[in-house]
Amino acid sequence: MSIAFGIGLSACQKEAASTGNDQQAVPEHVLAQIKAQGFSTANVQARDGGWVVEGDIFLDEENLANASVTPNLRIAEVEQYRTNNLVKSLPRVITVMVSDLGSAYVQGTDLAIQRYNAQGLDLTFQRITSGRADITIQGFYEGPSGGFITLGSAGFPTRNGNPYKTIKMNTHPQAYGENPSVTYVGSVIQHEMGHCIGFRHTDYMNRAFSCGSGGNEGASNIGAVHIPGTPTGPDAGSWMLACSNGGDRTFNANDIIALKYLY
Repeated sequence: MSIAFGIGLSACQKEAASTGNDQQAVPEHVLAQIKAQGFSTANVQARDGGWVVEGDIFLDEENLANASVTPNLRIAEVEQYRTNNLVKSLPRVITVMVSDLGSAYVQGTDLAIQRYNAQGLDLTFQRITSGRADITIQGFYEGPSGGFITLGSAGFPTRNGNPYKTIKMNTHPQAYGENPSVTYVGSVIQHEMGHCIGFRHTDYMNRAFSCGSGGNEGASNIGAVHIPGTPTGPDAGSWMLACSNGGDRTFNANDIIALKYLY
C-alpha cells in the first residue's frame, strides 16, 4: 500500500509504491519472468531477495519459476479473484507476530485479526508474542519517491498450503504520520493479510479504478481465479482494492461472500 503526494495528499493511496529503484537495474531475465507471469514490468522494485510488483505484491524466485496449473484463469473482468494457491488444512489457526513495531501497529494487527475472526471462517488468526509465527509483521523505513510512499507489502500462499510468511509495514513518518491511526494501519494490515491467504486485488483488471492510473495486472501464473458470487461490476468498497482511500476500510458485503466461499 502507498500514498501519493502532490498538492497536499492525493485521495489515491496505493497498496505499494515506487521506492526510487531504477527499473533498468532489474535484470532482463527477471523482467522477462515477471512479464511471462502476466504482471506489469513497470516500476519493479528489488527488495529482500525478491521483487515487488503492482505496488504491494512480493514475488520471490519460486513464484517466478512456477507455471500455471489452473484452468480457471480470467483476464480483464471485474469480479473478485484469488490466487491458485490457498491456505490448506482447515480449520486452521494462523498465528501472527508483530516484530519490533510501535503500539499502533500492534493495535492495528489486533483490529485486523478481530475483523477476520468475526466472520466465522474456518481460517482464524491469533496474535502471539513469542515462538514461531505463521506470519510475522515487521517494519522497514523508506521515504517517498516519485510521488508515492510505500505503506506495506506481502506475498501469496505457498504451494504446500501455508500463508505467506511476512508482511512489511513502513515506519517512515510520511507513511502514517507521527501519530499513526490504528484504524488506518489496521486497514493496511487487513489488506496485506488478504494477500497472505490468497486474495488478489479486486480491481486487478484495471488498477485505475482505485488508483487513478494503471491497467490490467494480468492473471499471471500466480493465478486470478474468479470467486463465484462476487459482483460483475466495480466494487468501490472492497478491502482488496489496489489503492487505499487513505483511512479506515474493512470488508464489505461482497468481500464477506468471497471470504466465506474460500474459507
